[in-house]
Order: sequence, then structure tokens, then C-alpha cells
Amino acid sequence: MVQEAPWVAVRADPTCPRCFGPLHGPSVWSSAWRCDAHGDVLPYQPPWPPSSSTLDNLRRTSVVPVWLPWPLPSGWLVTGFAEVGDGRSGARASVVALSGPALTEGPADLLIIAEEPGVGLGAAFAGLDGPDPGQGFDAGPPNAKIDVLGHPTALWCVGGAADRAVYAGEALGNWLWTIAWPADAGCVIALLQLNLRDLRDLERDFDLPFGAFSPRLED
Repeated sequence: MVQEAPWVAVRADPTCPRCFGPLHGPSVWSSAWRCDAHGDVLPYQPPWPPSSSTLDNLRRTSVVPVWLPWPLPSGWLVTGFAEVGDGRSGARASVVALSGPALTEGPADLLIIAEEPGVGLGAAFAGLDGPDPGQGFDAGPPNAKIDVLGHPTALWCVGGAADRAVYAGEALGNWLWTIAWPADAGCVIALLQLNLRDLRDLERDFDLPFGAFSPRLED
């Protein structure tokens, strides 16, 4: 009798963090991942469903913060994780997906992204062409302030796709993006005074409430 091999989940291929298009993988001539439109990039890995095991892996390997509002706003759940990186130098961008009730009506989705300058993931989720928020985005007064590790941090509205609200700023030398759907859910960022904590803090035990996987991570 032939014994069947155990079933193993097959993950999708990495994509470009700037356009979510296909990549050419490393070869004998180059160790880089390459996008036809954007050249050499770090790969956006297939997102992970929300679970303690995937969080543990991300918090151990991420070079950038893994931001989470803590405590979570009432009724909100963690709905997935994602990262940009090639596995050799750790995650150079991290994404935490959240879902919950909007302050107006209906459900809302929120992505919180930390990334090194030039990675381009936040801009791609925002619907922007460039890799970063754009020159002069922070020229005027901030549109919102949130607390990051106990310090007030300014965020500015950034133009992008019309169906979402995009705020961008800087924290610990990395870009910080908050992107909310629908567009009027941006008031969650402006009004709830989010208090971000870094999930890489292994000395803290975050007992996270998980929800269904967010399709926003597969934009």
C-alpha cells in the first residue's frame, strides 16, 4: 500500500512591493529580485493569516518596528501580517492588518506599515506612483497625531486612491503609514488617539484578538 505524502500548503510567489507585479527571482548571475517596471527590489512576501505563530516569526525577523495600537480600539481585531524582505537580512517592511467598526457606519480596515525609505510598499498600498510619500508632503501642519512608544508623532494626509484614507509620517528612522478603508474611516486615525507599540518587544506578552484574514493585504 502506497502511503500518501502529507499535505503541505503552497504559498504564492513574492511580488513587487511597488506595484504587486511578478518578479524575476535570483539566478546564478544575480542574487536580486527584479521587477520589469521597477528594477531590483526587495520581495513582498505572500501575506500571512493572523495567528500567534506567524506573529512570533515576524517579530523575531523584522528589522523595522511591527506597529500595533495597544490597547486596540473597542471591537477591533488583528486580521493578518505581511513583510518585505528576502530572508537574508530580515523584514525591511512590516504590515499589521486590523478590522473593526468605523466611527461612522459599517466595517473598516486599517493597515499599519513600517518600512525603510525606498522600499515602496506603503506608497503602493496608498495608490501612489513613487516609493515614498513624496517631496513636501509634510510642509504644512500635521493632520493627526498619534502616540508612538510614548512620544507624540505627527502624521500628514497623503493623496492617493480615492477609496482610502492615507496618513504618513516618520518613527524611529522609518516611514510610518496608516491606510484605512473606506476613505471616511480615516477619522479612526485622527480621533482615536492611537497608541502604537512595537510587537518586537519580546518582554511584553500581547494577547491579541484575531479575526478573519484581511483581503486588503493582497491588494
